[in-house]
Amino acid sequence: MKDNRKEIQRERMYRYFIDATAEVIENEGIEKVSIRKIADKAGYTSSTVYNYFQEFSHLLYFAAMRFTKEYIDELPNYMNRGTNTVEKWLYSWECFCKHSFEKPQIYSIIFIDNLGIVPEDMLKDYYKIYEKDLMGLPKNLQDIVLQHTFSKRSALYLQQAIKEGFITSEDVDFISETTLLIWTGMMATFKNNRRKISPEKATEQTLYYVRESLMKVIAPEKKKDIRMQILL
Repeated sequence: MKDNRKEIQRERMYRYFIDATAEVIENEGIEKVSIRKIADKAGYTSSTVYNYFQEFSHLLYFAAMRFTKEYIDELPNYMNRGTNTVEKWLYSWECFCKHSFEKPQIYSIIFIDNLGIVPEDMLKDYYKIYEKDLMGLPKNLQDIVLQHTFSKRSALYLQQAIKEGFITSEDVDFISETTLLIWTGMMATFKNNRRKISPEKATEQTLYYVRESLMKVIAPEKKKDIRMQILL
């Protein structure tokens, strides 16, 4: 019973610091966040914050996840536009690109920046605290969202496309890694202002290369079944 109370208190403190950090991001911008500012806002010392978060980057990661709920909520609607697994996968990319290029710093923290550790456990810990964020998602999509790396998400979802005859098992890893690299490269270009393009244009260009890469490995007789229409 005592251990259970400790766990509840620990989870409460986690949520308190994460929500405080998210509030600073919302009101002042992510570049204004500091461990001292979070500690002052929460009424604790910086050392207390570090009792719960080994690195400041971990706290930023958890706080950044608070800004992905719109993406999670919209994902089923996007995927429902598809008539087969490949189309649903492409629409999931459209949803992800739309939200990630609207909030490049947030999604860079989650999927690109160095956290000092492998982030899979952190993702699971986040959804233990904010499990309601997954409500409304079908079980198969919950399993996919709980995969931190997009290449693993793709590989997991595309297994059904093998059964439907669109691709072979040998192509799954290739297309999963290739499309992740396409997004990562475009995100770095976009976030660092290497090219003056809008979030909509970045989404459009990324989806073009994702789709073209996929089409190169689709079985010729199945290409006619892919009729994705991008709606930005």
